[in-house]
Amino acid sequence: MFRDWRISSFSGALLAAYFIPTWTVVAFRIMVSPIHGLFEQPNVSVALFVSDYLQLATVATVRVAWLLALGKLTVVAFFAIFLVFIARASVRKTGGSDEALAIALTIGSVISFASMMMASEVGEAAALRLHATELLMLLGTAIVMLCERPAQAAAPQVQLSQSQLLHDR
Repeated sequence: MFRDWRISSFSGALLAAYFIPTWTVVAFRIMVSPIHGLFEQPNVSVALFVSDYLQLATVATVRVAWLLALGKLTVVAFFAIFLVFIARASVRKTGGSDEALAIALTIGSVISFASMMMASEVGEAAALRLHATELLMLLGTAIVMLCERPAQAAAPQVQLSQSQLLHDR
């Protein structure tokens, strides 16, 4: 049953199990209350960077918060699409789910890296550790995807009888 699971598929499923609920809750909190949601622990580095360094007005800060929520929901959507694809054995065996996982990893890495850099700039150690951990998880799976051989269809195995082997000599 688990012979056709690739390492990147398994690792992607584990990442999806973390990122889908976590980033969905964070994004919905931002959508409900943009400023309050932006200043919660997972996004505090972005909020402090926007308010301290960019000195944006309230409306612009709300737009940045919604853009962050949209980015996180996009990553969640691609992880969900990836999970739907790996649920089907025919798609999983041919590697058809790799594109959705690659897009989720790319966008998620960009968001986590930018958040990590903002946390470093404003001096938020807890947020820096959170975003660095998320970035390392995403990059680890991306490296596994890059190093793993492409999925290939299994070649049919031919059973030769003993008489056919003797005849060929």
